Amino acid sequence: MIWKPYYRGDDEQRDTPLAVPPPWRTFPRTPQHRQYQPPPGLVDAVNAALHLRRPLLVTGPAGSGKSTVIEQVAHELKLGQVLRWHITSRSSLTDALYRYDALGRIHAQSLRSAMTHGPADRAGRGRSRDDIAPFLQLGPLGTALLPADQPRALLVDEIDKSDLDLPSDLLEVLERGEFEIPELVRYRKPRVKVRQWDSEKEHPIERGRVQCIQFPFILLTSNGERDFSPAFLRRCIRYPMPALTGDFLTGIVQAHFHEVPEGARELVDEFAERVEAGEHLAVDQLLNAVALLTGDRAPKGRQYEELRELLLRELSRV
Repeated sequence: MIWKPYYRGDDEQRDTPLAVPPPWRTFPRTPQHRQYQPPPGLVDAVNAALHLRRPLLVTGPAGSGKSTVIEQVAHELKLGQVLRWHITSRSSLTDALYRYDALGRIHAQSLRSAMTHGPADRAGRGRSRDDIAPFLQLGPLGTALLPADQPRALLVDEIDKSDLDLPSDLLEVLERGEFEIPELVRYRKPRVKVRQWDSEKEHPIERGRVQCIQFPFILLTSNGERDFSPAFLRRCIRYPMPALTGDFLTGIVQAHFHEVPEGARELVDEFAERVEAGEHLAVDQLLNAVALLTGDRAPKGRQYEELRELLLRELSRV
């Protein structure tokens, strides 16, 4: 990229078209499977998880590329669009399986009832026109467990951010590969089409039960901020991300830029040394620095040093 000062702080208006962004910041977002460089041992770990139909738990610091591998797996094996479940402290297993808008359904029933003319009419027409389907949607995990000839790819991102009980709640679903939607088990119709998580497509569900045929490829990522129970760990294939060496980082830079730009090696070596010393830095910070601080028209002198400090600021610092 060519460094260009769009904003000058002089309060003067000017026509300034922005240059092409780096490939990892184009929108709509494009998968990065072509640029991904799996570290040693990760390919075997993925294949072990695929053979054994077990989730793959990848542990490593934030920004080390844990989640990108699933895009490459889904691309190579033609598993379709990756389903994503981003974990927070409020995430629950039920939300990952399905969403039910009970209040929306009650409101719709009230509107239908108000449009009728008498008690008998309300009792008959209200029940016959009631449809639960518009108020149900499968979650990312629920969609991944739908019966299909090919498994789906599901990313469960930062599971260590979850409530303490969530990993334990997952155990039965991951073991059995099935779940129930209680609202459909009790529903008057035995077969209901429910919208999937990632599209407008609907899938018929019989008597409220979803049961997979092909167990999905599930990638769970963790920043290593908490421990998991032995019962949870034994059901996963576990892979710890290795240390970020200079050679490995150079390969990542080359994959994104198609070559190693002049001046990039100095940034790579500094980055690797700081990570080895225990600093928290993310790989995308290195890519940002290479994009702005290398090439013939990169900033020089004091501006270079200030931008390097800005872009490679340690993540635990404000």
